[in-house]
Amino acid sequence: MLSLFASKFNTVKENFVSLFDKYFVSGLCKVVLFSGIVLYLASIFLFKDPNCSPSEFLESSNSIPTNPNPNPSPNSPISHFISSNDTNPTNLSHLVFGLLGSEKAWHYRKSYIESWWRPKITRGYLFLDEKPKWNLLPWSKNSPPYRISDDITKLVQETQHVAPIMARMVHGIMELFREEHEGVRWVVMGDDDSIFFVDNMVDVLAQYDHTQYYYFGGQSEYILSNFWYSFSQGFGGAGFILSYPLAKALAEDMDSCLRRYPFLRSADQITMACIVDLGVSFSPLKGLHQIDLHGDISGLLSSHPKIPLMSLHHFDAVEPIFPSMNRIQSTKQLMKAAKFDQSRMLQQTICYHKLSNWSFSISWGYSVHIYEKIMPRSYLQYPIETFEAWNNKPQNPPYYMFNTRSSAKDSCETPHVFFLRSIGETWNKNEIWATYSRSAVRRLPGCSIGGNHPANYVKRIQVYSPRTKRTRMDRCECCDVIHTTGSNKAKVKFRECFNKEKIA
Repeated sequence: MLSLFASKFNTVKENFVSLFDKYFVSGLCKVVLFSGIVLYLASIFLFKDPNCSPSEFLESSNSIPTNPNPNPSPNSPISHFISSNDTNPTNLSHLVFGLLGSEKAWHYRKSYIESWWRPKITRGYLFLDEKPKWNLLPWSKNSPPYRISDDITKLVQETQHVAPIMARMVHGIMELFREEHEGVRWVVMGDDDSIFFVDNMVDVLAQYDHTQYYYFGGQSEYILSNFWYSFSQGFGGAGFILSYPLAKALAEDMDSCLRRYPFLRSADQITMACIVDLGVSFSPLKGLHQIDLHGDISGLLSSHPKIPLMSLHHFDAVEPIFPSMNRIQSTKQLMKAAKFDQSRMLQQTICYHKLSNWSFSISWGYSVHIYEKIMPRSYLQYPIETFEAWNNKPQNPPYYMFNTRSSAKDSCETPHVFFLRSIGETWNKNEIWATYSRSAVRRLPGCSIGGNHPANYVKRIQVYSPRTKRTRMDRCECCDVIHTTGSNKAKVKFRECFNKEKIA
C-alpha cells in the first residue's frame, strides 16, 4: 500500500516539474529576451552619439567625429567611460585637442592652427567667444570644427570673479570633455596660436599610463613669469596635457572649482589650483615651449634640448623665424620639415671638418651654424642669446630657465648662419635631404686662431639624414662633413655615434 502511494506521488511530482520547466522557464526566457531588446533600444535613443550611427557606435571604439554641429546643447551629458578593451599603443586618435580663442583673433591666427591640424584625423574643437562673422563662413575644412563657449555669466556674477575671460577659458576644459566620447586617453589644451607637433606628442605620451592621473605642461622661458604665476603650473599657450581620468575628475569639479577661486586672475593658475586640489602635481615637459620671449628666437631654436619638440607658441610676439618670410610663411616653412620627420625636428647634431677647424651645429629642419673654430658640444648646447626677455630684464641674472651664450660679435664665437630652404626624399627613399642657404654675410674677419680657415665663401649646405624615425633620446646622432676647400657647398651626413665617440 505504501509503495503504491509512493509510486503515484513520484508520478505527480515528475509531471509538475515538467510543467514548471515548460511554462515558467520558457516564460522567464521570454521576459529576459524582451528586457534585453528594450535596454538596447533605450541605449540607442537615449545615449546616442550625435556624430555616429548606431552601427558605428557598436562596431568601433575609435570613431572620430566629423564636422560636428557648431552649437551643441550646454546640457549634453559628459562621457564617463574609457574603453578598457583598447590595448593598442597610443596613437593620434587617442588625443583630443581643445583650442581656446576669440572670433576677432581667429581671422589672422587660423593659419597657425591649420599648419598642423589634420582634417578628419585630428580630434578636437576650437572654442570661440562668439559666433563667427560672415567673412569666416562657410567654415574652412582645414580648420578644427568650432564651438561657442558656454555662457557662464550667472556663475561669474554669483562669484564676482575678478577675471571672467579667464574663467571662460578654464571652463573650456569641461566643455571639451563633454564633447568627446570614445577612446580618449589624453586631453590637450592650447591657444588659437599654439603650434603642436602631434606625432612627437603621441610618441612622448605613449610612454605613460593614460589610466593614471597626469598633468603635463611647459614652463615659461622667462624665469620671472614662473615666479609671478607659479613654477608648478603648465602655461596654456605651450599646451598642457591631462590624462583621461584627471580630465574627467576636473570636468566634474569645474563649477565648484571656479567658485573656490574667483580671486585668481590667470586661467593657468586657476587650472593648476583645481588640479592640485584633486591631489595631482605638475610634471613639466621641456618639449612644450611657451616662448615668453621677444625679438629673434633663432638662437633658442638652433640649440633645442635633447627632447622631442612638442609645441611652440607666441609667434605673434616674436620676429618671423625665417629671414625674408612673414610669420605665417615661416610657420609653413617649419612645418614642411615636420611633415618629413618630426622625431628630428630642431634636434641639435654637431660634427667637425677638422681640415678647416670648423664646427657644424645642425638644428634639423631649421638651421645650420658654422663656427671657424673647434668647439665642444658641451658649449654649443647652450642657445645664443639672440632674443629678448618677455618683460624688462631685472638688473641681475638669472633671466631665463636655461643657460645662454653671449651674442657678442666675435670672429671665433659668432657663427655663419644658414636656414632651411628646401627639403625632400632621395630617389631611393632611404634618406631625407635638406638644403640650407646662407641668411646673410657675417661681416666679420676670419677667426685669427692659427690653422683656422674662413667660411665666408660657403653659400649652401646639404644635410642627409635617415628616412626612419629616430625614437631613441638617450644620445644624440653624430654626423660627417664632406667639403672640398674653396667649394661654396658642403655636405653633412647623419649617422649613429660610434661607441665612446666624443663630440669635441
